[in-house]
Amino acid sequence: MLEVDSLEKRYKTGDMALRGISFTVAKGQVVGLIGPSGAGKSSLIRCINRLVEPTGGAIRLNGLDLTKLSGGNLRQARRRIGMIFQEYALVERLTVMENVLSGRLGYVAFWRSFFRRFPQTDVDKAFQLLDRVGLQDHVDKRADALSGGQRQRVGIARALEQDPELLLVDEPTASLDPKTSRQIMRLICEVCRERDLPAIINIHDVVLAQMFVDRIIGLRAGAVVFDGPPTDLTDTALTEIYGEEDWHAMRKTREEDAADESETKAFEAERLAELV
Repeated sequence: MLEVDSLEKRYKTGDMALRGISFTVAKGQVVGLIGPSGAGKSSLIRCINRLVEPTGGAIRLNGLDLTKLSGGNLRQARRRIGMIFQEYALVERLTVMENVLSGRLGYVAFWRSFFRRFPQTDVDKAFQLLDRVGLQDHVDKRADALSGGQRQRVGIARALEQDPELLLVDEPTASLDPKTSRQIMRLICEVCRERDLPAIINIHDVVLAQMFVDRIIGLRAGAVVFDGPPTDLTDTALTEIYGEEDWHAMRKTREEDAADESETKAFEAERLAELV
């Protein structure tokens, strides 16, 4: 379980990025973090994994207060937090397998990582994860030969290779087309539920978040202004988070996109049947 208690972050400029944020995330729960640019979403994610130092409050992961750690203890704690990045953060010249195995770098001796000689158990696990994310036929491909969706699947497998207790996901679909975005969100949510793994997904696409996550937290000006199930995210709540917008039109456009995709799939299936 993740517990965030009265978390604050004030930057040296005096700007207050986070204002007394408190919430908990239970095992297996997937939380979508939404809000306008500058709301504090990235600051919150980075405070949780201590890439940014909180100014006040506590962050407890399964009882361990991450804000009180430093040095080697902090490095060990970070191994318990898996990260999935918007721009994938892969090593382009390495293979898919080598990128996934990099998720074990915090666990193996330096000489093993330098020579890429990982224990067989780590290699076996990486094969299993690549099969789970649908990349079993791309093990030896270089990362720079993959599509955006495939790269993000490698990022998911790499994060899971850590055996994390918490998953932090930063805009996983920002560079993907609508169909691939849904596939990636579905995959992330499925693996979290399979592993009883809590996750926070920083996401701009509100409709996509509503389709997949268990719970939504909305930030505005560094404070929580919404916390509840996706079904409670009404137009009034969205206006509280983002300001005035035609939310009905936005949903209608998304529904039309989904309908177009469904029709395209049906047409392709018919054409395939004719060819067979």
